Amino acid sequence: MPRDTLFLLPPGFAANGQREFCPECAEIWGLLAWYPALRETLDVVYVGIEHPRGPIADLLGPGKHNAPTLVLAEGSPRTPGVTYNQAGGHDFLPSARLIARHFAGLYGTPMPRGG
Repeated sequence: MPRDTLFLLPPGFAANGQREFCPECAEIWGLLAWYPALRETLDVVYVGIEHPRGPIADLLGPGKHNAPTLVLAEGSPRTPGVTYNQAGGHDFLPSARLIARHFAGLYGTPMPRGG
């Protein structure tokens, strides 16, 4: 059965002359660390900081390369009340809070505060 694909930036990367990390990706790393069973439902792909991020843009099309992004596999369940974006024939979620809401609805993890 196809699995959803979660695109993340790596835990640290060089940008702007220093080492940086993506706060939204860190939010998702934390969620996966707190609820490791989520990791078993996904294929996680790390992408680079440079644009366009080929693996995401290849699936969703030009200009669609945000990380984190969750691309749902065909036939994957959806969470009621979550609005899914569509591009390139795929449903996807382009932010940490939307991804966390999706997980909460499907797997019973806590709902993100304010999201």
